[in-house]
Amino acid sequence: MGTYFHDGVELRFASAYDSDQRQIQQIDSLVASGIDLLIVAPNQVATISPAIDRAYDRGIPVIVFERKTDSNKYTAFMGADNYEMGRLMGEYIATRLNGQGKVMEIMGLKGSSPAIDRDKGFKDAIAQYPHIHFVTTLQGDWTEQSAYDAVKACTSDLSDIDFVFGQNDRMAIGARKALGEGVKARFCGIDGLPGEGGGIACVRDSILDASYIYPTHGDQLLQLAIDILDSKPYQKEVQLMSALVTHENANVLLMQYDEMMRQGNYLDQLHEQSDNYLRQLDLQRTITLLAIGFICLLLAVIVSIYLYFLQRARIHKERTQMEREQLDFYMQVSHELRTPLTLIEGPLAQLAETKDIQKAGAEASGLFAIIQRNTNQLTQLINKIDRNSRRLNSSHT
Repeated sequence: MGTYFHDGVELRFASAYDSDQRQIQQIDSLVASGIDLLIVAPNQVATISPAIDRAYDRGIPVIVFERKTDSNKYTAFMGADNYEMGRLMGEYIATRLNGQGKVMEIMGLKGSSPAIDRDKGFKDAIAQYPHIHFVTTLQGDWTEQSAYDAVKACTSDLSDIDFVFGQNDRMAIGARKALGEGVKARFCGIDGLPGEGGGIACVRDSILDASYIYPTHGDQLLQLAIDILDSKPYQKEVQLMSALVTHENANVLLMQYDEMMRQGNYLDQLHEQSDNYLRQLDLQRTITLLAIGFICLLLAVIVSIYLYFLQRARIHKERTQMEREQLDFYMQVSHELRTPLTLIEGPLAQLAETKDIQKAGAEASGLFAIIQRNTNQLTQLINKIDRNSRRLNSSHT
């Protein structure tokens, strides 16, 4: 949900499932992939710290989340105070027992910082009550089955245990199942997860006597990461506030969780709608650009056609003008030739009728005939030109 408020953020998740070797491989793989910032909850303090140091030495900011490292090579830490959680749970159990009774603790994964800190805080609190007998501390690994197996394997007498502190809710439930329904012991844990089957619901249903909410605040964690990447001021050690869950407030907390989930789902829907609107906007923008391109292309085609016909009309006009000038030229030439030719034909006709021509010899008569014949041919040619010129002129008109 935190990414909704930060564009351009890509989150890559990896779960080690409580395996040190797997988490080391995941850290090295993420660093090799070119991440800009690493957020890590170390499975165990000593074994995971070298992998975190390698990432830090490569210039990658590191946020240690929930669990601590035994090195100072980290950029910021965010998490709850596990020592304070253990101490407060010890105080709560001591109060419920009125300062006397028998208690047992089931620790989380050996070597992990939450297990170490919760154990120290719990034992420091119980030590303040001399009439509370600390029976034993069993070792688990945060899973329900590990607590079940640890209780079953325990050789101490657990029949008169008054309170069992599991360092998380799952181990407290596992211990309850191992001891059976007939025991008088009450159980409490840490995590206080919401939802059915979670710690809060177990407290509501009296499966657990109490739990302690372990805060996560993923949105706050992401904001811290963004502040580091943007070189903004940030707090190096961020302690998250938490709260005790008892039968009295479990229903209220579950109601708050349901409301948060409803608001979260509503936010998801709004985000999905926003994405749909943005996709529609991108589609509309693409369609608009295509339409503008098509219109520009159409205008270019129309202008090209208009210029083509304009050029064609200009050429036609020039051709018509040229043809008219040619016709005028032919008509003028024919007129200019007709006048002298007429003046030649008249005297030739008169000469043909004279006695001198008639008495002339064959050679003279032949020459005169040639002149007369060519004159007639020239007259016919001029007449033909004149007729064609008049016809063409009439068609243009």
